[in-house]
Amino acid sequence: MQERRGGDESRLKNFVFGCCRYMVMSRDQNAGRSHSIKTDNSSFEGVEAFKYLGTTLNHNSIQEEIKTRLRSGNVCYHSVQNLLSSSLLSINVKINIHRTIFLPVVLYGCETWSLTLREESRLWVFENRVLRRIFGPKRDEVTGEWRKLHNEVLNNLYASLNNVRVKKWRRMRWAG
Repeated sequence: MQERRGGDESRLKNFVFGCCRYMVMSRDQNAGRSHSIKTDNSSFEGVEAFKYLGTTLNHNSIQEEIKTRLRSGNVCYHSVQNLLSSSLLSINVKINIHRTIFLPVVLYGCETWSLTLREESRLWVFENRVLRRIFGPKRDEVTGEWRKLHNEVLNNLYASLNNVRVKKWRRMRWAG
């Protein structure tokens, strides 16, 4: 029985100390890159990227983080897209789903983002896709054919703030 506990303890010790990593964040591009630190029986591996509280920290620009957030938003979108196109739910319920599920996933940590026009465009595209699913197609009055809603019509129907404006508002609130 004692041997088994000792084995578990040594395995636990190797697990705790064998998996430690560190990352140096600096403006200097070469600071802390690919060096390992060893102390006594412990080894700390230097890494280029680190996931902390759901946010990936790395030396690159914020573009990778935004792509990751949009991928997570797409996963959420595809998991409930049948609800968004259902005629059993009202538009208000669908908008509440959008506000409570998609926005927090996509905009988590957005207070620290500095967006380029390309990233703003990606956020717009994601939001417009969700809103098109919520509001559904519209029949053209002239031709009688069904078509997707145009961006201006979506903005008029969804009077709330869009993702980009919410991001800018949160950043101003975060900055004080």
